[in-house]
Amino acid sequence: MTRAPQGEKNSRRGFDEKAYLSSKQLKAGEDPYRQHAFNQLESDKLSSDRPIRDTRHYRCTSVRYDTDLPATSLIITFHNEARSTLLRTVKSVLNRTPPSLIQEIILVDDFSSDPEDCQLLTKIPKVKCLRNTRREGLIRSRVRGAEVATADILTFLDSHCEVNSEWLQPMLQRVKEDYTRVVSPIIDVISLDNFAYLAASADLRGGFDWSLHFKWEQIPIEQKMSRTDPTQSIRTPVIAGGIFVIDKSWFNHLGKYDTQMDIWGGENFELSFRVWMCGGSLEIVPCSRVGHVFRKRHPYDFPEGNALTYIKNTKRTAEVWMDEYKQYYYEARPSAIGKSFGSVAERVEQRRKLNCKSFQWYLENVYPELKIPEKELIPGIIKQGGNCLESQAQDTTGNTLVGMGNCKGTVSNPPVTQEWVFSDPLIRQQDKCLSITSFSMGSHITLEACNQKDGRQKWKMKGSFIQHFVSGLCLENQTGRVVTNPCQAGVHGQQWELLQAT
Repeated sequence: MTRAPQGEKNSRRGFDEKAYLSSKQLKAGEDPYRQHAFNQLESDKLSSDRPIRDTRHYRCTSVRYDTDLPATSLIITFHNEARSTLLRTVKSVLNRTPPSLIQEIILVDDFSSDPEDCQLLTKIPKVKCLRNTRREGLIRSRVRGAEVATADILTFLDSHCEVNSEWLQPMLQRVKEDYTRVVSPIIDVISLDNFAYLAASADLRGGFDWSLHFKWEQIPIEQKMSRTDPTQSIRTPVIAGGIFVIDKSWFNHLGKYDTQMDIWGGENFELSFRVWMCGGSLEIVPCSRVGHVFRKRHPYDFPEGNALTYIKNTKRTAEVWMDEYKQYYYEARPSAIGKSFGSVAERVEQRRKLNCKSFQWYLENVYPELKIPEKELIPGIIKQGGNCLESQAQDTTGNTLVGMGNCKGTVSNPPVTQEWVFSDPLIRQQDKCLSITSFSMGSHITLEACNQKDGRQKWKMKGSFIQHFVSGLCLENQTGRVVTNPCQAGVHGQQWELLQAT
């Protein structure tokens, strides 16, 4: 169990904990979940110094950290947080962190109903309070906290957390070794019903689907196999966003947060894509454990409603960072089409200035497990008059030649040799694809094993032409032989009809 060192308790003499907590206790018969979407009665019952189980892997206790780790400014933003929960967050930090590593704890009160929720806590050493004069939301509040922070390292924390033993040192160590790393702890679960502290799996990382919905997922098997040391960091495509450590100059260099995003939601994707694509990395540090109350609903109102705010924020992310892949976001979240999202010109310019990589690079190098959705492909035939494009005999190199033959069967049920699938940019027949043999005019056409990256297999439909993507030449039927030639409107052999099964 990790307990508070005795000396720490007496240093808060100016702070009257009993008065702070008792003035906000639940009235008899009041619904304990109504205000905060967790059981406030249980939180209020617990000591602000309660011991929690050390959930780290046993090998973490023998890891040594530098003695000269940099101090950090902790930034905790909140809006109408339960006092007992907020105080336990602050005290767990003070109790379980070497004092030399805490420069300050900056509480950003996002216009809570009672200013004293924050103000009274400044009687605790190292605690500072900033109060917004109107509701700004997590994103702008965090930026405000970061701007006044005096340490070189920023630690963002939610207001309903409890940090565990030696939680900060492993993260500071990683950032000290490489300032472009943005690091997160393993996030343990504090039950929203009875506040039990539960260990989370150490085999998870952050992931998402095309609708930009965050999910915890298993580490890919290859990564799991190559991890011989359970204290080793885990590369993660995205972070959950509530709790992380980042070098302040790196945070500023990358453009802080997109402050035109509202309240909450989606900002973790924007930050994650930006970190990876602009030269940094994201990781989860297994020897750092922080408990967090995961709620099923938001206890507070979003000015524009929860769903609309999430759409606006994720839409801004997709428009700035996802390049041509944003089409999959819109397909997965059609309700985002046509919704306003403000101007992203500044963020696009920031991306250009930082010379960031493409989203394709991110998919290939950081998150290859995110599969590009395959459209349902409808087979069909490619014809000219009564003749159809078909696969024929093999040539001397073992590739199948393509030519023309009398159309057989029906559009819905053609022979295998005349059935084609258009899976942009490939034209497929089973696992083989239409391919040119050379990039010059007169090239023969063969069927070869499909390869999305092979320029010889890329085609596009242009009116009734079938044009080769790279050479710009068009598919032409020369009395039964099929070749590529310069596209010409008057050439009958270049006019094709694509009929798909209905």
